Amino acid sequence: MDAEKVIIHARFAPNGTIVEISERPAGLDPQDWFNFLSYRAADTYQALAGGRGVFRLDRASVDALKVESAAKAA
Repeated sequence: MDAEKVIIHARFAPNGTIVEISERPAGLDPQDWFNFLSYRAADTYQALAGGRGVFRLDRASVDALKVESAAKAA
């Protein structure tokens, strides 16, 4: 059976910072969540036109990354 796929959308400001990103855990600002995903799941990132990009992960990976990011933030 295929694992549930999650697409995490990121939107960039003209200066390259992250304006918004989906699946962001409470307590992390958008840039911190993007940076965390970039270090842990860079191979799943796809740049898109118009200042956007996506991470394509399965649900279990996203949940594990959220737990890991919360532990690092604490």
